[in-house]
Amino acid sequence: MMETKTALSRDRIIKAAMTVADESGLAGLTMRSLADELQVTPMSIYRYIDGKEALLVAMVDIVFEEMGAPTVGNEWHREMWEHAHSARRTLLRHPWALGLVDTPTDPGPATLARHDAVIGTLRAAGFSNPLTAHAFAAFDAYVYGFVLQEVSLPLHEDQPDHETIQAVALEAAFEGLPHLKELTIEHFILDGYQFGDEFDFGLNLVLDGLASHLATVSEA
Repeated sequence: MMETKTALSRDRIIKAAMTVADESGLAGLTMRSLADELQVTPMSIYRYIDGKEALLVAMVDIVFEEMGAPTVGNEWHREMWEHAHSARRTLLRHPWALGLVDTPTDPGPATLARHDAVIGTLRAAGFSNPLTAHAFAAFDAYVYGFVLQEVSLPLHEDQPDHETIQAVALEAAFEGLPHLKELTIEHFILDGYQFGDEFDFGLNLVLDGLASHLATVSEA
């Protein structure tokens, strides 16, 4: 394979790897497929990246960089609300990252900076260290879990197919499942329903619940 005339670099390799993962998932990302995307030989990649594990860590760091971070010292509820939406948008662009965001053994600088900013935002608002740990875990679990469910749905938001859902709802498969059938027919298949619209409701529950805990601690 001929080397491309465009100079190879670590940044270019990482961006190309993300393109492959965005299109084909992590299963489709190999050193061979990455080399094909870059139009280089596989061995040339190793001059810049120490193997696939290091590549994945670098990719995750770019994801956290795209997410941004809350601003320490600003009103925490608004900062965390906006960060949740930014994180969701980013993970919807890069759903392959969902299984990696909490796994790097050697996280990159953007990853660490984001975590530090979340912690700092909560601590500046008066959260104790234990409550900060609880809040951080609940926040990330909600955002990551929601997006995982969102991308796993058989019907994607950009291509809703309510007639198909209604047909399924009326099939014999729903016999003996009256509550599921009722909710499907009277809610899920209504025009305009999008699962993603549930995000704000759940996010409010998480943040308002944390605010309630913070108020209780402050009053003690």
